[in-house]
Amino acid sequence: MCAGEVFEDLIFHGLPRLPRPGEELRTGQFVRTSGGGTLITAVAAARSGARVAVLSALSHAGTARLRAESIRVTNLRQHHEAHAVSVALSSRRDRAFVTFEGVNEVLEARLLASFSRRLPPARHLHLALGPRDLSSWADVLDRCRRRGITTSWDFGWHADLPDRRGFPALLGALDWVFVNEGEARHYASATTLAGAVVRWRSLARQSVIKRGARGAMAIANGGVVRAPAIRVGVVDTTGAGDAFNGGFLAALLAGQRLAACLRAGVRLGSLSTRAAGGLDGLPSREELVGARARSDR
Repeated sequence: MCAGEVFEDLIFHGLPRLPRPGEELRTGQFVRTSGGGTLITAVAAARSGARVAVLSALSHAGTARLRAESIRVTNLRQHHEAHAVSVALSSRRDRAFVTFEGVNEVLEARLLASFSRRLPPARHLHLALGPRDLSSWADVLDRCRRRGITTSWDFGWHADLPDRRGFPALLGALDWVFVNEGEARHYASATTLAGAVVRWRSLARQSVIKRGARGAMAIANGGVVRAPAIRVGVVDTTGAGDAFNGGFLAALLAGQRLAACLRAGVRLGSLSTRAAGGLDGLPSREELVGARARSDR
């Protein structure tokens, strides 16, 4: 199960650079799509062969997109509530975002209420949101562990999160933590990647650091496993980290070794950049099945 935030994404891409204050840039490249870590991770995992359910607050378009991927949906948004919208400005070098929270303002409380009534009927729970009630989430994660449900979280960037009471306990309650390179340093209070790797050995049971064009690394069982990036024609990197999560988790739940899980994540994350948004560049189920069959021969 993937639980957390979903957005309607408005993506202006192909910009030569980000606009300066007061400046208007024009582009002929625009995409309106469904996005957010929960949705993109779910679709990437489903196309990789996992059986997936989503618990979130979704627009009608987001619900339809997930169901078209044979993903089971539980929608916590009420009909009169506005869904969340995120605007992305994307150049080849950088990105900037503006987000309208909408129903996501109350989503965390609804997720916690849902999990207090019943833990997900799943082997694994992946969370994609910035938590505010850290102690309640730690309780949910502990209950999952006692029930035999493994867990993972991609927090995204939240500047104050490492300073909040209960954050170390939350990290320690997870089976896997997903961060990008900047988040890895920030959440570990480290100035260098090497320093962050040392800190993550004690912060979390297992963690993955996504490094974009430099591939990815996993810190687990006292060691570090790395996977290189693959070459693709990059159009837009929005959602690439979430696509990585879906590919990695699907391989993990299929019983693959850690190095293979990293390669699966890197492949999905890299290929997602071939089109704007996190979904349209993803390979189809048939492409992924064919690729796995060839690798098994």
